[in-house]
Amino acid sequence: MLSCEGQALRGHDVHLAYGPIHGPEGSLFDRVAAFTTPDARRISTHELPDLVREIHPLRDARALAQLRRLIRDLRPDVVHTHSSKAGILGRIAAFRESTADYRPAIVHTVHGPPFMPIEGSLLKRITIGLINECYAIAERHAARRCHVIVSVADAMTTQFRERNIGRPNQYVTVRSGIDLDPYLHVEREQSREAVRARLGFQRDDVVIGTVARLAEHKGHDDLLDCLPRLLKADPRIKLLWVGDGYKKNELLDRARAAGVSVRHADVHDSAASIVLTGLVPPSEVPGLMRAMDVLAHPSSREGLPRTIPQALLSGVVPVAYDVDGTREACIDGVTGVLVKHGDRDALTNALIRLASSPEERSRLATTGRTFVTEAFSAQRMVDDLDAVYQLAMRLATT
Repeated sequence: MLSCEGQALRGHDVHLAYGPIHGPEGSLFDRVAAFTTPDARRISTHELPDLVREIHPLRDARALAQLRRLIRDLRPDVVHTHSSKAGILGRIAAFRESTADYRPAIVHTVHGPPFMPIEGSLLKRITIGLINECYAIAERHAARRCHVIVSVADAMTTQFRERNIGRPNQYVTVRSGIDLDPYLHVEREQSREAVRARLGFQRDDVVIGTVARLAEHKGHDDLLDCLPRLLKADPRIKLLWVGDGYKKNELLDRARAAGVSVRHADVHDSAASIVLTGLVPPSEVPGLMRAMDVLAHPSSREGLPRTIPQALLSGVVPVAYDVDGTREACIDGVTGVLVKHGDRDALTNALIRLASSPEERSRLATTGRTFVTEAFSAQRMVDDLDAVYQLAMRLATT
């Protein structure tokens, strides 16, 4: 969204193609529809009915045809694709629509690894291995049909090159930018004190928060495993879960079965150890971040998690699993604390240590805010992407 807005503000004509919007994760469509530049330039939107998230051979073939038709009608100078499946289809569509007198520059951004961790039973490991290899084959095919591959983290480039996807000189790292203003300029109703009061926290509560879909691989199960030791070390600790997802009921059932009290954010009960906000609009995230003392991000798969720089901008220190590009924002001992993936004891110890040390939290968060302000601004991302587009257009004509 920020890249679309930024390019429109630069005077470019921007078209956004997307699949059907559904599910508990929410949507930014209203923001897209409301956006306009000072000279009344808008973002044109195109919903493609068959561009769905799940693999579906028939609908995928239809989506490819829909993308080709759209590119044929618009004849864009640049086709910039995002996510794995949509990125594969979009690059193939743009390549197939290239002719002797029309050659669009084709750019793809890798936001996260499409490859799943190989774990579980022997049959499951074999199945995941085959799926990963199918994705790798498709990504290699698509990489040969684009000019520049943008990685949101250096780790994404490393992982893709390890699977022989693309050429080394195709890759450029552009950090996923953040709109800094809502985090750096605090309205009274979005202040730490005001938001904590609305959420029903006591003054001395230590709030460990997550901002993530309640879904597989996001680490909520691991936090439930840590919770008994956390509460034993400090009964003031509360977990604040911001977000919604298909795994919510399973997580809540597990918490209640363990005797953990859970409440919604608008029901004030000081005895509850887990507080749920449900799905919230993006405008509320900065205030909810400020209400935290520590951000817990024990996710198993990430490109470069936006919640970590968002937390640092809010003055909140992150604790995260050392996976993928996470270490490029959560720099251990500098801007946060990293622990080995899946090490719940280390995760628990890190959370207990930070919960009891406001001085360490302040030191890490202060250093992190300076780092993020320089490295993760939306304006820097838009500038870097504009340079990528210029490079890709030169490559497309050679």
